Amino acid sequence: MRLDQAKRLKELEKENTRLKKLVAEQALDNAILKEAAAGN
Repeated sequence: MRLDQAKRLKELEKENTRLKKLVAEQALDNAILKEAAAGN
């Protein structure tokens, strides 16, 4: 693997981690909203 490819891979892995956290936060928000709506 060339150096530029390795750097790009690292960037993509970092971005992937960031996006996974965003998805997890959204799923949590959705669960909280559903629970709140069910209580009404």
